[in-house]
Amino acid sequence: MEILGDRKFVEIPGDRQHVLPPLMVRTRPGARSFENVVAMAESIVDSENVIAGLPLEDYASLERRRMDLAINLVEQYAGLLEHWRWGDAIVEWIRQCEITFDTRLELRNLLRADVWPHAGRASFIGLLADKAVPHDGVDLDRAVGFRLTFRQPPPIGCFSDQFLFYLKSPLAATAYHTWTALTPGPIASLPPERFRFDVVDLSL
Repeated sequence: MEILGDRKFVEIPGDRQHVLPPLMVRTRPGARSFENVVAMAESIVDSENVIAGLPLEDYASLERRRMDLAINLVEQYAGLLEHWRWGDAIVEWIRQCEITFDTRLELRNLLRADVWPHAGRASFIGLLADKAVPHDGVDLDRAVGFRLTFRQPPPIGCFSDQFLFYLKSPLAATAYHTWTALTPGPIASLPPERFRFDVVDLSL
């Protein structure tokens, strides 16, 4: 095991650069689904009585406030979906990497056998960071945390007007750190110079 600074890296026999499966992520939802989300957000604002009562003669302000709240809700929900999609793509990529590791003798013994999703596989998320994978401002730890929390992305209709507060809670970060804490020591990183892979945006 090689130690650089405060990080430990596994030693891989030989000097070959290993090609890993591509990380395939869908970065944007379809336009039709976005329209549905906006409509549902408006219904949440209406049904939850989020807007304080305004005088009837100020109907224009009421509608403007209603739309602002709905758009704010949609923006928060879109952020959750974007993180969840990245997390789902990363979890599937890790699964594909496991298959690749298992077929190569020099890589096979690097992964511990435990229950999926394997906590020890957080080293792959470190590899994404070390390779400077472009992720459009998405926090990869939080993305995986959302995927660990939700098997499927929850529809916006599942949430109440407290949704904004819920999204700002440390739920995803807590899920991720709890998951990684299950990794038995010593924790070691994968040397980035020994691996290569592509990132494919399925939205393009």
